[in-house]
Amino acid sequence: MAYRTSRDWSALAAEIKAWGAALGLQAVGIADTDLGTAEARLEEWLAAGLHGEMDYMARHGRRRSRPAALVPGTVRVICARLDYLPPAADMAAVLADPALAFVSRYALGRDYHRLLRTRLQRLATRVAERTGPFGYRVFVDSAPVLEKPLAEQAGLGWIGKHTNLIARDAGSWFFLGEIYTDLPLPVDAPATGHCGRCRACLDVCPTQAIVAPYRLDARRCISYLTIELPGPIPEPLRSAMGNRVYGCDDCQLVCPWNRFARLTAEADFLPRHDLDHATLVELFRWDEDEFLRRTEGSAIRRIGHLRWLRNLAVGLGNGPASEPARRALEARAAHPSALVREHVHWALERLGHGRASRR
Repeated sequence: MAYRTSRDWSALAAEIKAWGAALGLQAVGIADTDLGTAEARLEEWLAAGLHGEMDYMARHGRRRSRPAALVPGTVRVICARLDYLPPAADMAAVLADPALAFVSRYALGRDYHRLLRTRLQRLATRVAERTGPFGYRVFVDSAPVLEKPLAEQAGLGWIGKHTNLIARDAGSWFFLGEIYTDLPLPVDAPATGHCGRCRACLDVCPTQAIVAPYRLDARRCISYLTIELPGPIPEPLRSAMGNRVYGCDDCQLVCPWNRFARLTAEADFLPRHDLDHATLVELFRWDEDEFLRRTEGSAIRRIGHLRWLRNLAVGLGNGPASEPARRALEARAAHPSALVREHVHWALERLGHGRASRR
């Protein structure tokens, strides 16, 4: 088939969406590459220092906001959504029990990057079978890509006040991936916002990281503190973290649109090693070998064992002053890592065992 008319390209776009659905993608949309508004917002956010120590956010200049500068010849971006919400233990119940460890829902199962990338690669291969060779690159959080503004332009949802993407029919529990392409496909209508006067996400944020609607101070965000930050967690923020040891889902948990969220159909996203209801003490007892074994294929592995212990120490310090918690912390009080020792000592002080922690 020769793609010469707008009707030809429209037919191909419809086929791409049908092929995506057959591959298990919940939505596929097509965006152009004009990200001028998003570029201005990103540059203002970076200039204000709200990215903290995530230097990679500024490292690539405008290649992040100009797709053709990242992949020459790009004129369209095929955006895809993959739902991940697992049928895990009740989130509110876990957060309410200070002896349990809360792990962000996206990290309970296997790392999504390879799975979604494979699906998108299969989709690109299917397109090539129809069109012949064409220019494209697949991205799944693997390059400087403004995935949320692109997905918004592709009609997959709007960026909410918490800065996550929200779909009217699916909430926000989903991953995003992209195919940059030189095919002049017709674009979809951008999504419009439907947050209205709701401010549930701003009000619930434990560390008040959502400093204004649509504006996140990453330096206060628990996801940043537990995953991106390499050094000590600022003391003024530790008590507000509660038992959240890897990421934070509070803003999604209270979003009214998530009443439309659907449970994932992907077995890879189901909880592993009982991480949806594990205790802080049992996770803190993992040595490095056990940490590496249990986090194989998981997004959690990227933070390493030392940050894992750091995060869990904060959780234990915010939890009940039980004998198992004290013993677990005391066992790490002389840890070789100064990062771990400092957080353990802080936790012991919080539990009323500060003197013992310095033996």
